[in-house]
Amino acid sequence: MPSFHLCGYAFSNFEFGYREAKANLQALANLISNDQWTADGKFFRSGLVRVQMKAITYGPFPGGWPESFEPDFSQMIAAGFNAIRLYDLPDVRLLDAAANHGLKIFGGLKWQQSADFFQSPVAYTAAIIYLTESLREIGTHPSLVGIYVGNEIPADLVRWMGPLKVREAIEGLIATGKELAPHLLFAYANYPSTEYLEPENADFTAFNVYLENEDSFRSYLKRLHHIAGDRPLVISEFGLDTRRNGMQRQAECLVWATQASLELECAGMTLYAWSDRWQNGGIEVLDWDFGLLERCGKAKPALAALSTRPAHAHNPQEFSFSIIICTRNGGQRIGNCLRSIKNVTGNLIETIVIVDGSSDDTADFVAKKFPWVRLECIGPSGLSTARNAGARIAQGEILAFTDDDCEVDHEWITRLERIFQEGRFAAVGGPNLSPKPKNWQEAVVCAAPGAPSHVMLDDEQAEHLPGCNLAVTRFAFDTIGGFDPQFCTAGDDVDFCWRLQDAGLLLGFAPGAFVWHWRRQTLVKFLIQQLGYGRAEHLLLAKHPARFTSQGDARWIGFIYGGGPVRVMAESVIDHGAMGNAGYQAITNRILPLRGLEKKFDTWKTRIFLKVIKFIQPHLRAWARNRTLLIKSERAARTIKTESIEEFAIESPEGYGREYFINLLLQQNWKPAGNTEDWDLEKSGTRLLLATERGDCRTKRTLIRAWNTKNLSDLMREFR
Repeated sequence: MPSFHLCGYAFSNFEFGYREAKANLQALANLISNDQWTADGKFFRSGLVRVQMKAITYGPFPGGWPESFEPDFSQMIAAGFNAIRLYDLPDVRLLDAAANHGLKIFGGLKWQQSADFFQSPVAYTAAIIYLTESLREIGTHPSLVGIYVGNEIPADLVRWMGPLKVREAIEGLIATGKELAPHLLFAYANYPSTEYLEPENADFTAFNVYLENEDSFRSYLKRLHHIAGDRPLVISEFGLDTRRNGMQRQAECLVWATQASLELECAGMTLYAWSDRWQNGGIEVLDWDFGLLERCGKAKPALAALSTRPAHAHNPQEFSFSIIICTRNGGQRIGNCLRSIKNVTGNLIETIVIVDGSSDDTADFVAKKFPWVRLECIGPSGLSTARNAGARIAQGEILAFTDDDCEVDHEWITRLERIFQEGRFAAVGGPNLSPKPKNWQEAVVCAAPGAPSHVMLDDEQAEHLPGCNLAVTRFAFDTIGGFDPQFCTAGDDVDFCWRLQDAGLLLGFAPGAFVWHWRRQTLVKFLIQQLGYGRAEHLLLAKHPARFTSQGDARWIGFIYGGGPVRVMAESVIDHGAMGNAGYQAITNRILPLRGLEKKFDTWKTRIFLKVIKFIQPHLRAWARNRTLLIKSERAARTIKTESIEEFAIESPEGYGREYFINLLLQQNWKPAGNTEDWDLEKSGTRLLLATERGDCRTKRTLIRAWNTKNLSDLMREFR
């Protein structure tokens, strides 16, 4: 089993039970029915069918679960829900009732996440034991499809404990769950105040979002897609309190939010909550009414509105698409590509294959196996010339380019079209995702830098779209004269996107319009590819010198997305806001995290090879680009200072917490810290960081960390 260490404490005393549970779960996993949900690129599927999560939160209720789930679950099905989110792990009775109604369950791991679990590691140990024992009992139940291992760890406590350490602790819980029940979906329910806390190994990104303005909600969903990276995005909570906003406004708000999540390509939407009856910390909450049912069980207008909400409406304007694939000696690859295109939905009028000087049987293979494809063979001319040849014979209004080593999602054209319908963008693209690697070398290549990536100026407008997933209007293509023939193997898409922008045209991004893009199969082939990229950059440097730095690196204005979820790293700088109080706390890295190593191949050998590849790759490209192996670092040297640190805690029976004490200190001439500092207040050289633990009783415990305090007793008196 994996060995978990927290503050020097090793969680190995339940190893036998862990291994027994893992063996039993793996033996029973084959019995799970085909309707188990799995990640499907940016979405979910059940068996071979894509499924949209439509979930509702349920409980916890004062007095526990009802005697019968029949009335609630029947109403949920009638309202169009197909999943339930819980805040604890379910028992068999609830799971059986859900199975009888065709509902899927996302359980929640309940543990002491709102306290400093590094100071009290027994809380984390208990969470692992509880997860292990629960999965042994319910892990193979067909109604259970996923587990949230945590929910909104408070931002001040994350800052106190250390964001990176907290992220790794969440990942440890997910790793435990995946070892025991790899067939389940695991995630952490995040929220905007810890936007940076995304676990690397989650199966999907989940955010609790409460934005009551539709435009703001839609804008934030677009941002969350980039935080999610390659994986599905789920809104794990959204709701509106009827006590303060009224029932009609709740109904209107839930309908547009549900519609927005569908249109903006979320994999799922979770409404909060089923009933006004709920409890927190063992105490019934009586001053908030987020439910679709009143406390007496009477349905609110929102329930009927959700039951009759309209289906996803498309703009009646339709564009005709021509898909263009260029290939050279791609007979072993192009079959899967064309089979995926055969299943594409949308207004696709033709598929064109340009065979660029192949010496194998690619042309015969395509002609015999795919007679519906328009096939044209040309002499060896290079990628740009081949793409231009395809564009010349294309009849569609939109030219959609992909590569012979890609497999397009069946909704690729439909989701590209939605962005074109906005009328703003001349070209649109989406993510190119890595399929599961088949061996350790493919796993290293998938996690290495240098893969084709989109570059974003903001959450909607792109600076660069890779040629493996690039669609452009015929008008824009002709306006800039197509692709530049001097780019024979790479760099053509970079030049193409830059020239579109130079012509005043905009590039859009469709997060759900993805293609599966197979990476190079061996490390040698990958490094040869990087040399080719470097040679292409040499041509780009000569043509666009103003777009490169003095070191020869591309001068991107936007952010380069590497496919991994945007998360806190060792050197990340987080904008916490003044005194750590920002509602939205983000990382501002230029190059965002890469994909992680596939768990199956995550060994000491692959980690070593990945480190070597990460070192070699930029030097190879620099050599091919500038004939130099030197890469100048722009990282400034850090001055390390040794400072004295004191920590203490204040318990308040009245329930006073961090906000109360910060206001008290501000009245005593303490000054707030800047937005990116790791402390809250400063006075006379002493700096303070405060965090409040949450529990099940009124008494609150506030933790204080003090740097360079001259007299601890005097400091403690300032909190009185």
